[in-house]
Amino acid sequence: MLKDYKIILASGSPRRQQFFKDFDLQFEIRLKEIEEIYPENLKAEEITNYLAELKAKAFEGELADNEILITSDTLVWLNDKALGKPKDYDDAFQILKSLSNQTHEVITSVCFKTTTKTETIFEITKVSFRELSDDSIRYYLDNYKPFDKAGAYGIQEWIGLIGIHKIEGSYTNVVGLPTEKVYTYLTSYLD
Repeated sequence: MLKDYKIILASGSPRRQQFFKDFDLQFEIRLKEIEEIYPENLKAEEITNYLAELKAKAFEGELADNEILITSDTLVWLNDKALGKPKDYDDAFQILKSLSNQTHEVITSVCFKTTTKTETIFEITKVSFRELSDDSIRYYLDNYKPFDKAGAYGIQEWIGLIGIHKIEGSYTNVVGLPTEKVYTYLTSYLD
């Protein structure tokens, strides 16, 4: 049963932490700094799978028998290119400009690690932005400062309310965690 396990969430993301609180599950946060570098030949979910697993490997040999470590990684995939977190304001502006009037994919991988096994799942959601004016992009960057978010935006924020006209797939995946898949995995795997 799930209650016999201690869930360790290795994420500093306030959005992911809130989802786990909303699950009504007891969990502990443990963080490690990881350099998020991946081989250049990887594409789409190969990148997020690799990075989620890399984050989990940092805890090798540190887990107790009753602990489940959860790590994850999200990226925006547009025109065969990965868009991660922006480097600065200008980079964020260019990222949002590239998403304007386009459909992109938001890919999140989640790695579950115990002392005996490691498994990774992923979710892909298609998100379509209407055309974004330079003024609306600047307003968003100035007021919401989305510099810690893949693709330089949060769907739950102002830019999502005014700019996104279509979404295909999991909304929570775009926020940062495919909650339905994660909860289903956790409960089925531990029963």
